[in-house]
Amino acid sequence: MPEKSSWERFFDAHAAIYDRNEFTSNTQYEVDFLINELGLAAGATILDVGCGTGRHTIALAERGYRMTGLDLSAAMLAKAAEKAQAAQLEVTLVQADATNFSFTERFDAAICLCEGAFGLLSQGDDPIEQPLAILNNISRSLRPQAMAIFTVLNGAAMLRRYQQADVIAGHFDPITMTEQAIPLEGQPVVAARERAFVATELRLLFRLAGLEVRHIWGGTAGNWGHRPLDLDEIEIMLVAQKVAEPLSWR
Repeated sequence: MPEKSSWERFFDAHAAIYDRNEFTSNTQYEVDFLINELGLAAGATILDVGCGTGRHTIALAERGYRMTGLDLSAAMLAKAAEKAQAAQLEVTLVQADATNFSFTERFDAAICLCEGAFGLLSQGDDPIEQPLAILNNISRSLRPQAMAIFTVLNGAAMLRRYQQADVIAGHFDPITMTEQAIPLEGQPVVAARERAFVATELRLLFRLAGLEVRHIWGGTAGNWGHRPLDLDEIEIMLVAQKVAEPLSWR
């Protein structure tokens, strides 16, 4: 078997306690928001990229949507399968890297939330090519005019949080807009990076993937809404629409 990536090892180790994180406590509110924004009737197909333990996948399935959850971590997916079985729900769970997947079917919508995939870089990943690969894969998986909702790390907040000493120490790279992943208590140290973004580059990256950004809002977990982005909040929310097939940018 191939060696696990840094992020796969991290999430395998974190799966048992993931749902204890404070940001996971507003799932039903978030699902209400997603349903309202996507505007889909029950029975529609939704792809959840970086689904983790199935927090949104299972809750949306309970509301009548046909869900496919994709994640890098087998341990995270095992937790999602346990939830689906306990709720007597049929969901499709797929273990795959978000930079390298494809489906024969096209989905009615997609979600990629809470840094489940987008912005999680290994040390050797290119900070442009890696997120663009994820966007391209999601775009190719969508029907024409389908909607997609993302939350991604806020570059403004990351820039405001760090000092020049952090750059010198290697904790933060302002050129690639990446920070070294900080291990959680009791979890293994991983050689990986987290990538933050600013709105202008997100519009360009999404457009290259055939996705037109319709809205950019503040995306802090538990505080989703039609409101301006706060400079210091952790996440940006993007609502985008599939308008074309991905472009070749090279």
